[in-house]
Amino acid sequence: MTVGVHSEGMQKSCVIGGSRYFGKLLVKRLLTAGHQVTVINRGSTRPPADVEHLVVDRDDEPALTAALGSRTFDVVVDQVCYTPVQAAIAARAFADRTRRYVMTSTIEVYDPATAALLSTPAGTPVPEETVDPAAWRVAMDLPWHDDAYLEAHYAEGKRQAEAVLAQEGLFAFTSVRSAHVLGGGAQEFTGRLAHYTERVTRGEEITVHAHALPTVFIHYEELADLLLWATTADFTGPLNACSDGPLDVRDLTTLVATQIGRTPVYRTVPAGGQASPFSFDRHYAMSNARAKDLGFAFSRTTEWLPGAVAEALTTEPSTA
Repeated sequence: MTVGVHSEGMQKSCVIGGSRYFGKLLVKRLLTAGHQVTVINRGSTRPPADVEHLVVDRDDEPALTAALGSRTFDVVVDQVCYTPVQAAIAARAFADRTRRYVMTSTIEVYDPATAALLSTPAGTPVPEETVDPAAWRVAMDLPWHDDAYLEAHYAEGKRQAEAVLAQEGLFAFTSVRSAHVLGGGAQEFTGRLAHYTERVTRGEEITVHAHALPTVFIHYEELADLLLWATTADFTGPLNACSDGPLDVRDLTTLVATQIGRTPVYRTVPAGGQASPFSFDRHYAMSNARAKDLGFAFSRTTEWLPGAVAEALTTEPSTA
C-alpha cells in the first residue's frame, strides 16, 4: 500500500487514545486547525461528533488492521503506547498508512534508578541523547502483558516502545518526552497537584527529601499545543517537552502555600525513601533546548502554575 497524498489544509490525523486530559484537548486542537481526525480507542469515551471514531483494542492486531481498512493518514499521534509489544503492533499496522508517527513519551525515561544511562553533570538539564531510542536494546519476551510488571517497569516500557518505532524506520518518527503535566483541575487525573493543595489546606505533613533536586513541568494546554505543532513539523527523534524554569518540591509547595495563605509542614525522609510527588533525590530535569531550536516557544512554569493551583483548589477534594 502506498500512503496517499493529501492536499494542504486537509491534513488527515489519527489519534490513538485521545479520550482524556491533554489527548482530548489535542483532538479539539486538531479539529480547530482544520485536520480530518480519526480517533482510535476502546470506546469508553466518545470523541466530538465531527471526529471519525474507530472502536478497537490497539493490542488486538488483526482487529486493528481490520478497523483501519484502507485508511491512510498524514500523521498518527499515539497517546497510549507503553510497551515494545504495542509499538511493534503499531509499526506493522501503520507501516503503509502514515508518513509520520508521533508518540507521547515521558520524562520517566531519564530516571537513573531504572536504567544505566549516560551521565549528566550535576545541575545540568538532561538532553535527549541521554536516551537514544535508535540504539536502545529491545526485549520483547519480557512479561509486558502483565499489569503489575508494566507498572513496575513503566520507564523501561516507554524506552523500549520508542526504540521499536525508531529502529523499524517505517515512517518519520518522533517521541515527545513530556515533563510532569499539570493544570485542568479535575482533568489532572493523577491528583498530584491536589496532593499539595489538600495537604497545605489541612495543615498536613508533606514528605520531602533532605536535598530534593529540581524537576520540570508543563501545562496540559501547552503540551497539546506542542503535540499539534509536532504533527506538521518535519523533525524526527526524541524531543523534550517542558516549560522554562525547573522547580524543586519546596518551590512548588511554597507557591501553593502562598496562594492558600498557610505555612507548609514538612517531614524529611531518608535518602531513597518514599516522598511526596515531585520530591526527587536524583537528577530529574530536562533540557528543552532542542524544541526551542526547532521553533517552539515555551512559557515559564511560574506563569501558569498559580492558575493551575487555583483550579486544583476549586476541585472537589479527594477522600484519600
